[in-house]
This record gives sequence, C-alpha cells and structure tokens, in this order.
Amino acid sequence: MTIKLIFRIAAVGILVSVLGQVLKHSGRDEQAFLVSLAGLILVLLWVIPYIAELFETIQTLFAL
Repeated sequence: MTIKLIFRIAAVGILVSVLGQVLKHSGRDEQAFLVSLAGLILVLLWVIPYIAELFETIQTLFAL
C-alpha cells in the first residue's frame, strides 16, 4: 500500500463530506446519501485488491 492511496482516500472523504453537507443543507437528502454511497463504493474498489492480496499472503503463510 502506498501513501498515494491513503491521500486519495482522504481526498475522497473530504470531498464526500463537503458535498454531503451542502446537499443536506439545501434539502436534497437523497442526493447526499447517493454521494456518500458513491464515495464508499469508489474507496472499496481501490482497497479490495489490497485486501485480496492480504488474504493470499495469510493463506500462503499458514499453508491453508
């Protein structure tokens, strides 16, 4: 995992929180929820390969 990924996740978190607050204050709660959901899915798509690599490493380590 690189520091670049951590900064990308932080940037998405900041952007999603700002957009969510703006949308909530303007009365668009549904869009705020969708923005939060889209941010979560985006971050999960970035992190899932690292989680799969971790499980493969653990499997190799314990020879399961």
